[in-house]
Amino acid sequence: MAESTEMDELLSAFKKFAVHGDTKATGKEMNGKNWAKLCKDCKVIDSKNVTSTDVDIVFTKVKAKTSRVITYEEFQKALEELAPKRFKNQSKEEALQSIYKLIEGKEPTNVGVTKVAKTGAVDRLTDTSKYTGSHKERFDDSGKGKGKGGREEIVEHTGYVGAYKDAGTYEEKTKAK
Repeated sequence: MAESTEMDELLSAFKKFAVHGDTKATGKEMNGKNWAKLCKDCKVIDSKNVTSTDVDIVFTKVKAKTSRVITYEEFQKALEELAPKRFKNQSKEEALQSIYKLIEGKEPTNVGVTKVAKTGAVDRLTDTSKYTGSHKERFDDSGKGKGKGGREEIVEHTGYVGAYKDAGTYEEKTKAK
């Protein structure tokens, strides 16, 4: 019973890595890039006994000649090839179990994925309190954009020029005389 649970976890890890980064993938076949990622993320590649070159060679060895992907059965054959190489001091069966334990229940990691850069230059360029001139008019006091109202000049039919400071005072001046 325990063995079938291990195989289920191995199959689920295979499926997760098989669909990683490919929107059209079904999870039944894994390409070489995802095979290499699985080996790297699950620490099958240790840079001493197993290198990325070894992983690529085993992938090429187990896949069908014209194929570019491996099935779950071929995936298991590939693990059987890598196990004795990764765990040299163990028997073939123990090495296979050890390599299964490395992979079971694992998922692809997103380490090193590009993040939003927050540098001093970006902060200065996006700080709306430092904007001047016509750009300043596009944002309110909190720094939130005014939307269309901040971009389009809204025409006021008052008879005064747009930025005239004494708008609406003409009547008062003429009455004073």
